[in-house]
Amino acid sequence: MNELASETRTVGPVVRRGETGDDTFSLVITPENAGWGYSSLRVLELPAGGRATFATGEDEMVVLPLSGSCTVECDGERFEVAGRESVFSRVTDFAYAPRDAQVTVSSASGGRFALPAARATRRLTARYGPADGVSVELRGAGQASRQVNNFCNPETFDADKLIAVEVLTPAANWSSYPPHKHDEEREGEAQLEEVYYFEVAPGPAGEGIAYQRVYTSGPGREIDVCAEVRSGDTVLIPHGWHGPSMAVPGYDLYYLNVMAGPSPQRAWLICDDPAHAWIRGTWDEQEIDPRLPLTTTEERFL
Repeated sequence: MNELASETRTVGPVVRRGETGDDTFSLVITPENAGWGYSSLRVLELPAGGRATFATGEDEMVVLPLSGSCTVECDGERFEVAGRESVFSRVTDFAYAPRDAQVTVSSASGGRFALPAARATRRLTARYGPADGVSVELRGAGQASRQVNNFCNPETFDADKLIAVEVLTPAANWSSYPPHKHDEEREGEAQLEEVYYFEVAPGPAGEGIAYQRVYTSGPGREIDVCAEVRSGDTVLIPHGWHGPSMAVPGYDLYYLNVMAGPSPQRAWLICDDPAHAWIRGTWDEQEIDPRLPLTTTEERFL
């Protein structure tokens, strides 16, 4: 049984696909190897008939299908998670596992499963999250239009520390825009560490690409990222202004955001970069991209 242990080291801010895997997970981001205190993400890849058993330890987590379906067993409960063909085909259901629990994930047909997690202080109950309970929000306008699947934010699903959402951005659009931050605990802003995990829709000739920007937000918060990202890549944001996330022409973009922090209040409060905050005021005169929503609870076969 894997106890979700990892060696103590620092990775990032850009983590390439396959860079941090272990015997159980193809991606391992923990507070220990990220050099911070709360946010985690693992990706579990199972063959047909495969299964994995692990302990959550101090973390609460969600089992979120990226592709495929699974059965999740935890605290004597058994959840059948229907999943999806891919992140670009459907809004998925999921399962929640509390801290100090043993979890078994099995898949008859195989699949890939994200485990966004947060260091938790309260132990809640294991639960199933139905796809039709996920709030799908269309945010922005024009070329800043994107879709946000709020499956585990404070308004839609109860958790101790974990905040996690999915964002889908149509090809040639920008999301996480205007650039914003959440690295100070103050009025109107919460201190949250954040993980961006990317999937890019393939094109006729193969793998797609996208870009992510993160930059310094003040003394002691120095960071400078302008990186090409591909499916399976991850960007860690301990602090700093982040955005835009750029979907290049020809390739739709998906990313999973995982956030947690020290505030006793579980809140997603952000501050826009003052140099670019005016962008929001232009959206009233623009339509939302008609390609949205890219996904619903109905499977869209690709």
